[in-house]
Amino acid sequence: MADIIDGKRVASSIREEVQTEVARLKELGINPKLAVILVGDDPASVLYSRSIQKSCSAVGVEYELFHMPGNVPEAEAISLIKRLNRDGGIHGIMPELPLPKGMDKQKILEAISPFKDVDGLHPINRGYILSDSKGLFPTTPLSCIEIMLRNGIEIEGKHAVLIGRGETVGKPLIFMMLNKNATVTICHTRTTDLTAHTRQADILVVAVGKAGLIKADMVKPGAIVIDAGINNTDAGGICGDVDFENVKNVAGAISPVPGGVGSLTTVMILKNLMKAISLQRKSGFDIKEVVI
Repeated sequence: MADIIDGKRVASSIREEVQTEVARLKELGINPKLAVILVGDDPASVLYSRSIQKSCSAVGVEYELFHMPGNVPEAEAISLIKRLNRDGGIHGIMPELPLPKGMDKQKILEAISPFKDVDGLHPINRGYILSDSKGLFPTTPLSCIEIMLRNGIEIEGKHAVLIGRGETVGKPLIFMMLNKNATVTICHTRTTDLTAHTRQADILVVAVGKAGLIKADMVKPGAIVIDAGINNTDAGGICGDVDFENVKNVAGAISPVPGGVGSLTTVMILKNLMKAISLQRKSGFDIKEVVI
């Protein structure tokens, strides 16, 4: 029977670290603040923005929501972002995705200062992942790394098989795992004989969005299984991409859904906010006057 990797416990530990750092920054006269931009009324985005607000409140981070109508001109949204870039009292900027149809996501993301990009989606920060440099990285792949490291799971030297090549999780995670000295295989929808690859994995990370994709006979006995998939169930709940009830009898350790990787994503935004403040201070600008 696999060890169940408790994402909530890891999230609680990170939250305490962030809270301590927020208190330290306030002693220095810096009041960490996150700006969230919500364009339109996508129900999932509205809920997520409230979740972020709650997380900010729990650690003493200031939060401001900029809610724009779904038909707002793209230029107006970009103008808001540029204003927030220039505002030294704003330390992190996060646009809620998905954006309404007709709005160019890439233009919106590129408008955000790389120093304030707490979601790690700016092309410059994507480039920093490749070079293993100091930058702000996407929160879900970061959560996959953190949940392993904080549970004593060794990544270096292990064969990691990643299923999913999406822009949000799969692609950045390839390089994050390489930077941890794993040997990485990436699988996707065009991969033939998926089981032949998954059965070789010491660490299997799944982020596809297909419920029950990974069955017990696809997992090497004793492997670490990290499920980063999220799917709605008929009962109104959520489940991952792994057949949890059966795979847990084969794996050495497994992260559940819910209660696994997803438990970390919001608090990792706050951890990125602390890193953003550090990068802004080291950039040579007074943090209260930083203009990117």
